[in-house]
Amino acid sequence: MATSDINARMVSVDEAKAAIEAGRVLWIGGDEKLLKQLPKGRWIGGSIPYFMGDNGGVTTKQQLYVSELDRSVAKRIQVKFYNTSTIQNIAKECPDDGFTILLIPAFTQLHMDYAHNAPEYEDMFIKPIAGWITGLHLDDLGSVKPIVVNGGTGEASYDKALAMHVTLVPGKVANIGIVNIQKQGDGDSLEFPDSGFSATSVLVNGVEQNFAKYLIDNSVDTQLPLVADYSGAMINVSIQEVNEAEGKVSFYAPVFNGVEYKLAAPVRDYVAQFKAALPQVDNVAFSCNCVLNYLYSELEGKQTEDFKGPMTFGEIAYQLLNQTLVYLTIDDA
Repeated sequence: MATSDINARMVSVDEAKAAIEAGRVLWIGGDEKLLKQLPKGRWIGGSIPYFMGDNGGVTTKQQLYVSELDRSVAKRIQVKFYNTSTIQNIAKECPDDGFTILLIPAFTQLHMDYAHNAPEYEDMFIKPIAGWITGLHLDDLGSVKPIVVNGGTGEASYDKALAMHVTLVPGKVANIGIVNIQKQGDGDSLEFPDSGFSATSVLVNGVEQNFAKYLIDNSVDTQLPLVADYSGAMINVSIQEVNEAEGKVSFYAPVFNGVEYKLAAPVRDYVAQFKAALPQVDNVAFSCNCVLNYLYSELEGKQTEDFKGPMTFGEIAYQLLNQTLVYLTIDDA
């Protein structure tokens, strides 16, 4: 896709309104209050205040990030909500000759269900599904709920997923790529008795311990995620908070009973390794990156080549990922 085919940048509410009223097809990230000011049109949106813009990383509740899909490459567009009973159909309903952009509010039952079950959904990994977990300013954790908004109807949801299914014109094909610099370390085997977004107990090499105490006693760098090896695919679970007083550890994605995790191997220079891992791609139609890469790589004011977009609470490249950059390109078949 030529650069003239796509317009992706930080905009004001008025600029977003103008684009929507011009009939443009958009994926929008921004604060809930801004999203709810936008008129109806061909767009979907999700809450987040962290972005990679033209001038580098930025935190703002005053602007929106807009990615525009060139209508000349789209044959058909369908926007649809999914709940915990229907999300299993997401890949089956993704067009055979297109792709899906999927937004899921963070910390919901649907977020957990998708994280756990998406690899088993019918047609998963056959059709391109990319997207992100909508979030909030980290200062607002516990007081604000992430949201998704269907621009076509104006309906917003705090607990449903929202998808835009795009059927491409003949001769075009969508491809997904990821950048994940994390690998399993050679330390202890960690398993959790209970699935969820937090844990108190952990089995360390088969012996039960308090997980918060384990992390503190071992001076673990909590910028390093837990990493599970799913048949060669390294899937990260990022640590949000270690609450020593409550003996509880919170995560940005759920851990699951029956899965072996290890702490990631140390990263000597996070910024340098992340930038070195970025591929040379000049036709990015959609991309998102993890808010933790934003924080740990100190990306505020720094650029990540052509990979612009929301910095999120989870990334979707077919299944749910953490601390991973996800991008989608639209190429000639």
